[in-house]
Amino acid sequence: MSVNVPSIAQLKELALPAPVSYSPQTWGWWFLLAIVLLAAAIIGTRRFIQWRRDRYRREALAHLAKLRTNSDELHALRELPGLLKRVALSMPGPTFLTSSAAAAALGNAEWQTFLQAHVDQQLPDEFAQQLATLAYAPDATLLALPPPRRDALFDTCKLWVERHHVAA
Repeated sequence: MSVNVPSIAQLKELALPAPVSYSPQTWGWWFLLAIVLLAAAIIGTRRFIQWRRDRYRREALAHLAKLRTNSDELHALRELPGLLKRVALSMPGPTFLTSSAAAAALGNAEWQTFLQAHVDQQLPDEFAQQLATLAYAPDATLLALPPPRRDALFDTCKLWVERHHVAA
């Protein structure tokens, strides 16, 4: 009995299938690709413009976080009204006079109305008065504020900076 052992010389190379193109074969797919790329470019451009327009908001939030961790609480409290006023002056609007220039001259009730008109949540009723107190009250009055009230002021300022809306 002889056993036939196959040898490597008997192996044959397999034929490869024809190459398949990855590009679309019909014009409809090219059209769909163009629509998707155009939509992505439009969305990306709009987001970039919005990101650049919100630079003042990011800087204000960073400054607010820095003030909150500041060891000099009196200085931090004194900075809050000015920070909100600078944010209001930096707000982009359809015309310069509608938002930023009008905000510069506002005080007390008008300032409260302006702040409330540009945010979708209810602010404390005397928020503008509290900001005026922070700006003009003697140092002893500010240092006598209880910590929960200070935290509430910082939280309200942060809420307004984060959530205020501007006319586009």
